Amino acid sequence: KAEIDGRVKHLFSIYKKMVNQNKTIDQIYDLFAVRIKVDTVKDCYAALGIIHEMYKPIPGRFKDYIAMPKQNMYQSLHTTLIGPEGHPFEIQIRTFEMHRVAEYGIAAHWKYKENNNTPGLNKEEEKLSWLREILEWQRDMDDNKEFLSLLKTNLDLFAEQVYCFTPNGDVKNLANGSTPIDFAYSIHSAVGNKMVGARVNGKQVPFEYKLQNGDRVEIITSQNSKGPSRDWLNLVKTTQARSKINQWFKHQFKEENIVKGKELLEKYCKSKSINLPKLMKPEYIKKVELKYGFKDWDSVCAAVGHGGLKEGQVINKMLSEDRKRQKKEITDEQILAKTQGEPSADKGTVEKSKGGIVVQGVNDVSVRFSKCCNPVPGDEIVGFITRGRGISIHRTDCANVLNMSELDRSRLIEAEWQVSEEETNQTYTTEINIYADNRKGLLADVSKIFLELDIDIITINVSNNKKGRATLSMSFDITGVSQLNRIISKIRSVEGVIDIERTAG
Repeated sequence: KAEIDGRVKHLFSIYKKMVNQNKTIDQIYDLFAVRIKVDTVKDCYAALGIIHEMYKPIPGRFKDYIAMPKQNMYQSLHTTLIGPEGHPFEIQIRTFEMHRVAEYGIAAHWKYKENNNTPGLNKEEEKLSWLREILEWQRDMDDNKEFLSLLKTNLDLFAEQVYCFTPNGDVKNLANGSTPIDFAYSIHSAVGNKMVGARVNGKQVPFEYKLQNGDRVEIITSQNSKGPSRDWLNLVKTTQARSKINQWFKHQFKEENIVKGKELLEKYCKSKSINLPKLMKPEYIKKVELKYGFKDWDSVCAAVGHGGLKEGQVINKMLSEDRKRQKKEITDEQILAKTQGEPSADKGTVEKSKGGIVVQGVNDVSVRFSKCCNPVPGDEIVGFITRGRGISIHRTDCANVLNMSELDRSRLIEAEWQVSEEETNQTYTTEINIYADNRKGLLADVSKIFLELDIDIITINVSNNKKGRATLSMSFDITGVSQLNRIISKIRSVEGVIDIERTAG
């Protein structure tokens, strides 16, 4: 009893296999495959025998993932055969339960159980072992970014693997290129930490030996071992072994790393003439912990001590927070204090500021013109105290000012023009919208007015609607309101112009 279906390999899957395994298109044997689903494991091998009688298998292209499952618990028999016309094709043979796991992941095991005599608890423990490993990494690691990096690497389910045996005959599947150190840590972290040597197939081998399929590996341990060497990090292949070695160093030398990290931070600040005690504010420290994913300051110092984090990264983050705070303090405390009635040095006078603007009771504060309403000399204006950008000047009829909340209105401050329009040579950008009946020559007639008045147009945008109405949005530089009024008056005389308005936010 069996179900048979087929599938054609997706273009992107073919591409990934060619890149990851450095193969050409003619070396990809599973471009199309037949999948056979049966009830029991015994039926899988029976179906394999029937198929090998019908078609000639390609040597070296048979994989038994039932006896030796992949690390993600994938199980199936894969065999590549030569078809009637000489084309290679792959056949995958699996049970219905194996197919559910392959399609939906090991979570499918909660809903479905295999119909055999194996106790459900033992089978579930086997399938969830890799999940427990991931949770163990997350619990041990202070650095969340490191955990995510290891997780992504470990979940590369398509990596080539080697299968080795313990002295008791248990199978360990490891990444291709793994060493006896990887094998030791796959058994248990305590085995890896106490490892002093290894035998492969009864012969002593060096730590850098690359394990081969079918190797029988025996790990030699000693209670007198001082733990793993940092050189092992250059030899191991699996992320599991690398993670456990790093964790051993972090926990074993945490106190030393904390002290070393603090020394490195002090040394860095001294070389850059930075006042470290000034930066050691709780809010700055919290920002560093959040940015780099640590639980407390000691963990940050330990990371700097063992090289997982650069001291410059920590100090630069704290300097950045200090600059933000200083900028905020200037605008919120000093400026607001003056606007709330603190007497100036010369009571009753006003202080000069940028662009012909005077702001009541405030000196040496950055002043800028808002782009929403583009105030010009002659307009009634008001100042708005911004956070970190000084004072923004708006027209009193600006839509943004009119629609302010009561809280924002408390940040408004009196302002006025220092010089009249006739006394200044400075120009200010303004913008108007012209509404008119659409006709030929409209844009030329409007542009002619600006040419006659010797005013440069900065931008112009024309749009038409279905009713034959045109909207001209224009921006240009002027000296003040009186000049703007002259321009508007002349434009109103142009044939077809219906209305003109100035943008107000």
